[in-house]
Amino acid sequence: MATWFDESRLDDEAALATADVRLRELAESGARVRREAAESAAGVAEAVATARDAARPRAIVAAGPDSRLLRAVLEPWCPVPFVAWPGPALPGWAGGLDLVVVLAPDGSDRATAAAVAEAVRRGCQVVVASPAGSLVAQHAEGRWSTIVPTVTRDQLATAVVVLEYLDQVGLGPRADHADVARALDDVSVACSPHRDLAVNPGKVLAIALADTAPIVWGGSSLAARAARRVSESIRRASGRSAIAGDAEHLLPLIEAARPRNVFDDPFAEGGAEARPVLVVFDDGADDPIVREDRGRLRAAAAEHGVRVETVATEAGTEVARYASLVLNGRYGAEYLRLGLVDD
Repeated sequence: MATWFDESRLDDEAALATADVRLRELAESGARVRREAAESAAGVAEAVATARDAARPRAIVAAGPDSRLLRAVLEPWCPVPFVAWPGPALPGWAGGLDLVVVLAPDGSDRATAAAVAEAVRRGCQVVVASPAGSLVAQHAEGRWSTIVPTVTRDQLATAVVVLEYLDQVGLGPRADHADVARALDDVSVACSPHRDLAVNPGKVLAIALADTAPIVWGGSSLAARAARRVSESIRRASGRSAIAGDAEHLLPLIEAARPRNVFDDPFAEGGAEARPVLVVFDDGADDPIVREDRGRLRAAAAEHGVRVETVATEAGTEVARYASLVLNGRYGAEYLRLGLVDD
C-alpha cells in the first residue's frame, strides 16, 4: 500500500480534528512549564536554603536517563566539575562532597530509584525532581536530600525547575521558567492549526519533510540535542528514517545524494528515491566552529541539489531556545503525520 502526502489536510478542519489531542498537548507546553514552576516553588526554595547552608559541592552528578539535557545546558557554565550519569548507578568517586541531581518526571524508573538510593547511602547532597510518593521519591528520603515535587510528568518542565534551582545557587546559567514558557507560547501561536499553511512554520516544515529523508543538524550542544529529539519525533510520526548527527557524520549523506532527475515519477511502482533534506536548527550560537560546520553543510547541500530548511529561534536564554526548537520540530512532525495518507 502506497503512502503519499496530502498537504490540503493541513488546513482541513475535519482532518485537523483527528489530531486535536496531539496538537493540544503541544499547545499546552508553556502552560505545563508554568504549572510545574508554581507547584514546585516550595521544594525549590527548600533546596536553595539547604544549598546555601552547605559548602559548594566538589562536583555535580546528574543521574538518570534525562541527565543528558542538564549536561547540554550546564557543561559550558558550571563552576565545578559536572558529570551526566544516565546509567543505573553512580560514579565510584561520588560521595559526601558531591551534589547528585535527578530528573524523574515519571518517578517509576527502577534504575533511577536505585541510583538515588545509592546517593543517599553515600551521604551525597541529593536534589530529586519527581512526583511526590513515587518510587524515586521514596528512595530519595534522607538527611541530606530534598525532594522537589512535580506534577506534570513533562521532561522539559521538570528540567526547567531543576535548572532554576541550579541558577539560584550559582551552579548554572540564568534559567527563568517564564522565559521558557513564553518561548513555547510563541511557537504554539505561530504553529497553531488555525493558521494557514502559507504562514505556519510547522506546516511549512511538514511539507519540506514530506517524501524526503530528513537530515537534522544543530551546531551548539543544545541545538544538537534538539535535532536528535526532533528526528525521533519524525521517525515516530512517519515511520520513515530521519537522521541527526554531527556535521562530519552528515556530510557523506549529503554528498551521496544522486543528481535530481526531473523525469522521476513519484507515483510509479516503488516510487522515486527519497532525496535528503537538510534541516538546520539555528539557536543563534556564534561559535566559529558552529559557523564553519554550518557553512560546510550548506555548501555541500547547494552543490548536490539538496534542499535546506532552517528552524530558528530568538528566545532569550539557552533553555528557552532549546525548548523553542524542539517544539517547532514536534509541530512539523505532527503535521507530517496528519498529511500522510494511505492510497
